[in-house]
Amino acid sequence: MNDKYIVYFISKTKKKMNNFIEGKLKEKALDDLVPSYGNILTVLYDNDGKLSMKEIGQLIGKDKSTITALVNKLSKLGYVKKEKGKEDKRVTYVKITEKGKDIEDKFNDISKEVYSRAYKNFSKEEKEVLLRLLKKLNNNFDLD
Repeated sequence: MNDKYIVYFISKTKKKMNNFIEGKLKEKALDDLVPSYGNILTVLYDNDGKLSMKEIGQLIGKDKSTITALVNKLSKLGYVKKEKGKEDKRVTYVKITEKGKDIEDKFNDISKEVYSRAYKNFSKEEKEVLLRLLKKLNNNFDLD
């Protein structure tokens, strides 16, 4: 087996997936969004539209500076807004706006299309094995 192609295909798949998502965003007239915003919108939709920056980071596994940059861009576009905590002013919350709520159905439709395309011709068992192996691969890159 020529295992040097595993990382190559993971990278190539990510690029194709991003291109697919960008095309779907364009089709739904959401071309001001990019795939990297997806995780933030997803966790907000799944958590009543409001989370702290720290909670978002924990849920999507990104560092504070990345979350801040993405949230700032989404805020500039009007999909979310930032609010300081009432009890603790050091905490910043991210809240989905009306504009963000208005695109939830389109966003969810795109997500369904991505999952449908990604798992086409996969059995339940194959998906479970793939997830287990990808987690194992991912963990190999944890800092020691």
